[in-house]
Amino acid sequence: MFKKVLVAEDLGTTNYGIANILKEKLDIPDVQQALYCDDAFMKMCKANKDNTPFEILITDLSFTKDYREQNIKKGEELIVKTREVIPNIKILVFSIENRPSKIKSLFKNYAINGYICKGRYSLKELEKAMPQIHLGINYVSKDLERTLKSSIIFELKEFDTILLQRLSEGLSQEQISLQFKEEGISPSSLSSIEKRLNSIKLEFRAGNTIQLISIVKDLGLI
Repeated sequence: MFKKVLVAEDLGTTNYGIANILKEKLDIPDVQQALYCDDAFMKMCKANKDNTPFEILITDLSFTKDYREQNIKKGEELIVKTREVIPNIKILVFSIENRPSKIKSLFKNYAINGYICKGRYSLKELEKAMPQIHLGINYVSKDLERTLKSSIIFELKEFDTILLQRLSEGLSQEQISLQFKEEGISPSSLSSIEKRLNSIKLEFRAGNTIQLISIVKDLGLI
């Protein structure tokens, strides 16, 4: 089992809960905590410099802004910087974020080793996840496993997400085209929007726009 773990979580009660499970249930001797991403990153860098590196980082994705100015403001930014400086550290995300596209991108782009979606039983899942990750087996929350494996999920571009969000708000393609032109979003022509929308419908096997919006909402993509 891991011997040295860092928990980056801005909510004190959750941070304490994770640390308590690691110490009491999994007998991990060195569990350190950070409420800010900057502090977490500095702790990891110092540990590496002292040749006493952390073996795994457990981090949330969202960190609430407060009076203290931060260079690293979000968990995803912390993951990126950590991977740049300490590429071999294990990373477990512990977050309320449940959009499959976001979770898949974390595994694909940053090679995270596990993902637990916060909920009633997430601390119990943590007990299961840590031994698996230690053995080199990636872990995903059970309620997300089937969704993530679904062949229907693919990477939406930022343009796609904006387009689908506007459609879900009841705007017509003509209205969206005008808004895109005003906001400098490209492509903005009606024909380009229609063409992209048809491609997305094919990807999700949706017969019409209403069905498409229903599908992407169910999958948590918008």
